[in-house]
Amino acid sequence: MVTMGLLLAGCSQEQLQGFLPGSPDTTNNTSMVTGLWVTSWIVLLAVGVITWGLTIWAVVVFRRRRGQTGLPVQLRYNMPIEIFYTIVPLILVLGFFAFTAQDQADIEQPYAQPDQTISVYGKQWAWDFNYVDQNTYTAGVQAQANPTDPNGQLVESQIPTLYLPVGKKITIELHSRDVIHSFWVIDFLYKKDMIPGKTNYMYVTPERIGTFSGKCAELCGEYHSNMLFNVKVVSQADFDAYTASLKAAGNVGQLGDDYNRNTNLPGTTSPLNEGGVALPAQTPATIADTVGTSASGLAITSSSN
Repeated sequence: MVTMGLLLAGCSQEQLQGFLPGSPDTTNNTSMVTGLWVTSWIVLLAVGVITWGLTIWAVVVFRRRRGQTGLPVQLRYNMPIEIFYTIVPLILVLGFFAFTAQDQADIEQPYAQPDQTISVYGKQWAWDFNYVDQNTYTAGVQAQANPTDPNGQLVESQIPTLYLPVGKKITIELHSRDVIHSFWVIDFLYKKDMIPGKTNYMYVTPERIGTFSGKCAELCGEYHSNMLFNVKVVSQADFDAYTASLKAAGNVGQLGDDYNRNTNLPGTTSPLNEGGVALPAQTPATIADTVGTSASGLAITSSSN
């Protein structure tokens, strides 16, 4: 125990959190995930050390000595040992399952009264973000490489950005417009699939101001690697100012299921012109950014290939 304490005392923060990204105080859930991860590895490392030790001991003690011939005494069945190596792994598996299920239940517990609701739509290969309580939105296009950069560095300003207020209980509704995607904010240490025709939910309270990278974690097509986004955790005042600026720019309303790909199948009516009348609160520029798989995103992609 003293040796373990000395070893841990010399570890960096990165090592103490099992080389996971971010920090334990990024959200209300990250310390829980980090604790489960690190504890699991400590237990598994202890099991590994015991197993390796017994294996090396058996190799050394029962090796063939010089001058020995024939086979050693053959043994069959040792009931205590067989019970031991059956029961111990079973206890470990059940223990891992129990602690994981407990933490997952806590993380998946819905907020009775969230401070903010966000509706996210994944689409090939970008993101639409609806700020439900403020009745405003942003429509994204896929990340684009800078044509003047020989290394193909992405244009950061074109990556969709989701703003979240720090210290607030946030419910995130997850939708897909076309195929299965996965919403993953790397430093949040949690991700959730986005399945067409089904709404999934995430519940999170950001606890640290900063900018965090996100991406789709489900292989979703040719430009999956460009399906990136950022999350900016800001103060409530900055969040209110940002959503107000979206409204001032004309982004009033919500981008809903009308723009899902399955609405463009043969025999369906275009959501842009039902009965010959365009949907309200949608300008041509906005429609180009949001319809289907994001027309503007595809136009940029086509011109760069």
